[in-house]
Amino acid sequence: MLPSPIHAVLPPSLSSSPKRVHNVVRACDLSMDDFLRDVHRQFDAPLRPERLVTMSAKLQHQFAQKLQTSSMCMLPSYNHTLPTGHERGTYLALDVGGSTFRVALVKLGSKRMDLVTIFCFPITNAVRALEGPAFFDWMADRIAETLLDPQVQSHCDSAQTLPMGVAWSFPIEQTSTRSGILLGMGKGFRATNGVLGQDLGDLIQQACVRRNLNVRMDAIVNDSSATLLSRAYEDESTRLALILGTGLNASVHLPVTVLSREKFGQRPQEWHDQAERVLVNTELSMFGKDILPTSRWDDYLNANHDHPDFQPYEHLISGRYMGEIVRLILLEAIQRAGLFGGNIPEKFSEPYSFDTGIMAVFESDETPTLSKACTTLQAAHPLPTPPTYADLVHVRRICQLVSHRAAAYLATGVHALWELRNKAENLTPATVGHVSISCNGSVIEKYPEFRSLAQRYINELTTLSGADPAGCVDLELAYESSIFGAAVAVCCLEDHDDHVS
Repeated sequence: MLPSPIHAVLPPSLSSSPKRVHNVVRACDLSMDDFLRDVHRQFDAPLRPERLVTMSAKLQHQFAQKLQTSSMCMLPSYNHTLPTGHERGTYLALDVGGSTFRVALVKLGSKRMDLVTIFCFPITNAVRALEGPAFFDWMADRIAETLLDPQVQSHCDSAQTLPMGVAWSFPIEQTSTRSGILLGMGKGFRATNGVLGQDLGDLIQQACVRRNLNVRMDAIVNDSSATLLSRAYEDESTRLALILGTGLNASVHLPVTVLSREKFGQRPQEWHDQAERVLVNTELSMFGKDILPTSRWDDYLNANHDHPDFQPYEHLISGRYMGEIVRLILLEAIQRAGLFGGNIPEKFSEPYSFDTGIMAVFESDETPTLSKACTTLQAAHPLPTPPTYADLVHVRRICQLVSHRAAAYLATGVHALWELRNKAENLTPATVGHVSISCNGSVIEKYPEFRSLAQRYINELTTLSGADPAGCVDLELAYESSIFGAAVAVCCLEDHDDHVS
């Protein structure tokens, strides 16, 4: 077995001057071809379909356990109805993220979602520093600006209260479809100071009341539920949602009977009387430990992470980590196999300095000499002498191995959730019919060929399970899912007479 990477071979000079380009003493103990064969073995060997099916079965076992006992994953939302697509109405949709607050007017009707107008407000450090009600007053001021827009006024009756939904990208303990206990936000936000534990819906509503805004907070959803709801409005076969960008998450529509009663907390009996199924926020990123095979570079990343083992699935496939895995592999290739002539590019020794976006450029570059990839690499991590064509080909191959494994592991999780739902609904792969998976996130949307590759793996796995080889599970993109999902969450509350089960 080859020695562990990085910690055993980095020269002391790197820690003293990390921004210089360093020339490592060339004590290469193998060729690049031999090194690539080892990388290929670790990343490609686990991807045989039979092994992926076995992983899926183990994931399903993990899912079943967490549906009974966990307080951190397989979390039932309060949304127990899906839209039919026939609901109609105009709604104000709010999307609160880490760097942007978006306010939009959305018009729904006949399986059509129209974005009348949308305003994006940057959440600066000054906004993050706002404490308690001041942050929600800032939100209300931005809502007021939106309501003054001529397009908004032309679509709304000022005498009627405008219903609102919010996609909240931070932790809350949801207590109803329109309320939830505010928890710590992290990411530098001080909004919870003095109001921690209060109701999020009330805090937003009270701020709007202080400005005499004729709006009503009706629905709070997380990002995974919003993604499922937004696509379900247009496609009634949508029963799962997937987010794969910087992070990873998924949601699934399941019978309430597959979750223990304790998972639902203190909900009114009226909710239990109405709910046959519920949207479940899986927190998929937390699964996969000791199930999804890892390489030595994955193990190094995990061991040196601030929260090792907390999100093992995310570490293997998300945009936050794919570039870091490639960086660790390349750093070992430089030091042990003479990649880049043994020179470590500038800033390359800094963790997370090799962005997944650089990987995307390498995989999409169709120039004969990989000139776009070379330019991108040199801009981010300059070398004293430009990399050779052979160097660039080696980097691209490593990027492909990492991204292809990510696509296969993603497909394995999708297959596991699909099988989980089939069994919960007493369906067989042959009778389940077509299922759409609503997808959102920079990797699934933008990474070259990633979605199509994951789809091919899904087709293969579902066929092995006995599904129609023509394809019964499709990854479908859901653009602006947070905004549309927040609006659809409101429309699901307003009409309970004609919903699918």
